[in-house]
Amino acid sequence: MFLDTAEITVRSGRGGNGAVALRHEAHMPRGGPSGGDGGRGGSVYLRVDGSKRTLIDFRYKTIFAAVHGRHGSGAEKTGKSARDLYIPVPPGTMIYDVDTGEQLADLVNAGDTLLAARGGRGGRGNASFATPSRQTPRFAEMGEKAEERRLRVEMKLIADVGIVGFPNAGKSTLISCISAARPKIASYPFTTLQPNLGVVEASGGRSFVVADVPGLIEGAHEGIGLGHEFLRHVERTRMLVHVVDIAGTDGRDPAEDYETINRELHLHDERLSELPQFVALNKMDVLQDPEAVARVRSLAERDGRQCFQISGVTHQGVETLVNEVARKLDEIAPVDEFADKKVKPRKFEAPLPPVHRLEVRRMAPNVYVVRGSEVEAIIQRVNLESQYGVEWFHTQLDEMGILEQLDALGAEPGDTVFVGDIELEYGMG
Repeated sequence: MFLDTAEITVRSGRGGNGAVALRHEAHMPRGGPSGGDGGRGGSVYLRVDGSKRTLIDFRYKTIFAAVHGRHGSGAEKTGKSARDLYIPVPPGTMIYDVDTGEQLADLVNAGDTLLAARGGRGGRGNASFATPSRQTPRFAEMGEKAEERRLRVEMKLIADVGIVGFPNAGKSTLISCISAARPKIASYPFTTLQPNLGVVEASGGRSFVVADVPGLIEGAHEGIGLGHEFLRHVERTRMLVHVVDIAGTDGRDPAEDYETINRELHLHDERLSELPQFVALNKMDVLQDPEAVARVRSLAERDGRQCFQISGVTHQGVETLVNEVARKLDEIAPVDEFADKKVKPRKFEAPLPPVHRLEVRRMAPNVYVVRGSEVEAIIQRVNLESQYGVEWFHTQLDEMGILEQLDALGAEPGDTVFVGDIELEYGMG
């Protein structure tokens, strides 16, 4: 089964909590704090695996979660960090954030990697908070929360040659006779409901990859029919072979077919109309109207394109077409996107949440809001169930000038203060 789009959820691991511990060794009467830090949670990566050809794995599994970091312990032992989770995807995979619609990465070559969800940092143990004036801190940080993202994964086939044309024009028959691909073939429209890849061997030991693109009809660029689902696969090809049913077996005019398909390609992406294109006049073995050849050839010559008379059934002219395609590919300079696996893998990172500056506001009588990336990050790691942790957080608010701003706005003990999305009672220190 071919699957070229999927929606998945990725979730990183939480950071482990720091430990609160005191030394009790007999030879150390003034032991002091010994709580170790928590370990880092696992991150989630998407990485190109050259052996993958579809997104079929995401049909059966759509949630991917990394492991949490271990908590710290006494004797300043740091908790074990979790392993990162790598999700394999095929070459030519684009990643989008479902909630924002933003494209996060275009993973083309083997090894290209996207950091999709960053593992949470481990919380600091109480040994990290010891100072000359605070020699036995009895609090520690909690581990950083996990990140979760919903991603839309789309695959574009990476092939040298894209085979386009109307349904039942003979694309599947052609790819089956020039490669080892074995698509389903029948004499009715929309037989092929998925793209097919094949490797073609040409003369002189040359080879190239072809992909037939199904479902193109008039209006495909607007979402009519199935073509809009597959047009993106043409975008990565280096050239096109346009298969035209020259015999008009479905009652259509071959010349109109030629014009319609090229118009749809242009409307989807103007660059597609600039790709080198060979026109394969297929089904010559059942041709009834020789004038059809002249009409399509005239249009192709007008566009500077070469025509080949072939039959996918009898293989008439197919070898000539294959060799000419191979020769043309030799003339087309490779594009960076299509470079081989020796290209240095690219690394991407999903964007971090926007940084916002410290802001203290009075939202309603007895209700205040404190926002700011730094203070919100701190409170996420404070154990609010620990008196000592709350006291330390109160000290941080004082050092950042937040308490002074709240006093200036008229805050009184007992008022409600939101720090980020966490509700606190003013006067807690």
